[in-house]
Amino acid sequence: MSSPDPQVRAARNHSTPPAVRGPVVAVTGAATGVGALLTERLAASQEIKQVIAIDERRGECADAQWHILDVRDPAIADKLRGADVVVHLALDLDLETDSAARTAYNVRGTQTVLTAAAAAGVHRVVLCTSAMVYGALPDNELPLSEDAELRATAEATGVGDLLEIERLARRAPRAHPGLNVTVVRPGVLVGGTDTALTRYFESPRLLVVAGSRPAWQFCHVEDLCSALEYAVLEKVDGELAVGCDGWLEQEEVEELSGIRRMELPSAVALGAAARLHRIGLTPSPAGDLAYTMYPWVVSGSRLHDAGWRPGWTNEEVLAELLEEVAGRHTVVGRRLGRKDATAAGAAGATVALLGAAAVVRRARKARRRI
Repeated sequence: MSSPDPQVRAARNHSTPPAVRGPVVAVTGAATGVGALLTERLAASQEIKQVIAIDERRGECADAQWHILDVRDPAIADKLRGADVVVHLALDLDLETDSAARTAYNVRGTQTVLTAAAAAGVHRVVLCTSAMVYGALPDNELPLSEDAELRATAEATGVGDLLEIERLARRAPRAHPGLNVTVVRPGVLVGGTDTALTRYFESPRLLVVAGSRPAWQFCHVEDLCSALEYAVLEKVDGELAVGCDGWLEQEEVEELSGIRRMELPSAVALGAAARLHRIGLTPSPAGDLAYTMYPWVVSGSRLHDAGWRPGWTNEEVLAELLEEVAGRHTVVGRRLGRKDATAAGAAGATVALLGAAAVVRRARKARRRI
């Protein structure tokens, strides 16, 4: 039997590759932060058919189909038609954002995306909150399971919004039969992020509340994106905690960072933090301190059982965080300019801010006596 004609053989070898059978994935908040990283990752994946990117401005991923609109706009339902999965990452957790405006955006945006996804025939929505929803409490187990009760309160930055998003996630499958909702809860997120917890490492001294037992578990944004991809591809579902394996004790953090501690009694630290926030000197409410006092480490067992593994260790993420924040100066959550930090000195800036709170308190007492 003669061999095929060379031209026929060449045509067969250069035929169009088979179409990708994976899902069409829509990503909100796709222009910046975790959303931008995930959009690039999914667009490059051979397991993803198409990426629909949604944000209020166009991002840099040229391989995604872009739609420019606010996620609170009901017109988003039209943009989601044809999508199999939606990853909702359009959240505002900026420390400087007005809290009422932040809540209005986060909660209304999530409500609109869930409703629009159901109307568009999307079968899975992936939401991203934080392991902070478990709460930082002295009696927390080490580590917490994904099924642990959510015992956080709304006293820390953005946690109230995240708890409401969790409530919406639980309610959505009942309100929209056929819609599957997966929630991903990362630990202390690092990699181009700015939170009260990353600012903790910008301080000249690590504030330690006497009698507390902190435990630090980090999550690099690259690991979060790989966990989100697992959820998108339905390799795992339900409520997923994600972070580095294990945790670091406070003493290990101090040794690795080379930053010494400043230890204060609980009443002094919490009282000063509350007063400084109330008078507008710092963006962080006193509730943020709890997450530097007590453990909220998670096991991540569901992702591990599905075969996922973090690419980063706690030690590696802490090293990257310290490199990112080098040259920044923050005291009790308030970021200082270089001139302020130099003038105040390392420990002096902390004492000055704590002293300011005490002065305000004494002035108010004096006014009440008049």
